[in-house]
Amino acid sequence: MPQSPSSSAQSARETIARRLKALQQDAGLTGHDLALRTGFSESKVSRIAGARTPPSADDIQRWCAACDAPDGEAADLVAAGRAADEMYVQWKRLHRTGMKHAQDSILPQFENSRHIRMYCSNVMPGIVQRREYARALMGTITAFQNTPNDVEAAVESRLQRDRYLHRGNCTFAFVLEETVLYYPLGGADTMADQLRHLLDIMALPRVSLGVIPFRAPRTMWPLEAFYMFDDRQVDAELLTAIVRITTPGEVAAYSKAFRILSGMAVHGGAARALIEQAIHALG
Repeated sequence: MPQSPSSSAQSARETIARRLKALQQDAGLTGHDLALRTGFSESKVSRIAGARTPPSADDIQRWCAACDAPDGEAADLVAAGRAADEMYVQWKRLHRTGMKHAQDSILPQFENSRHIRMYCSNVMPGIVQRREYARALMGTITAFQNTPNDVEAAVESRLQRDRYLHRGNCTFAFVLEETVLYYPLGGADTMADQLRHLLDIMALPRVSLGVIPFRAPRTMWPLEAFYMFDDRQVDAELLTAIVRITTPGEVAAYSKAFRILSGMAVHGGAARALIEQAIHALG
């Protein structure tokens, strides 16, 4: 089963820390020696070596210089550090100029994927969101994060994803917890429009949509929302960050989790009935 979705980033940072520690040992330097050569405090040397503090590019370069590391070592480690940072991206950093850029940046994943799987336990998948639902959700996120408000532009970008459901060779599999059908975003009319759209989406030839009923026996606990692009990448959404997972073992764990969750879900007529019940409950 999946570990913490930040584990890929942490594993990458631990690899960098081990390499820096090895350079220190190869140079025969104590923590005190290294602190003197780099200008770091001894506690900072310890935190970097123990993977408790991610080193900056400057930290890595100074560490490598102090250890007389081979040519190219610092550049390789700086690149590895940047890759680790890209695995775990805080929403406030991603949305620092608003939400539109983040919406635009994911479009190449849809262009380059053949099979996309999405599990959602909290809100509708972005690719099936209707305008008013997306506007309500993005307005709430912007207010919570206190980031620049470009909701209208971000909504327009998100709505562009809909075209991938209707053209190309990509197939889609969605699994929603039944709770998603009832969490009100934007009022009754907005929810009714969104739920009716789900019924339309189900009829598309390259789409599979399943709903896990409230009372379904749980052979897998509810997880954070995650999106799988083929078997190469998983994006897991946390409250404060998005985690991009590419480690094969972890991607395989999410694939296994999706299979179990999909097996718990109802599809076809039974799923339609649950969606229609949710529409009826709106009154």
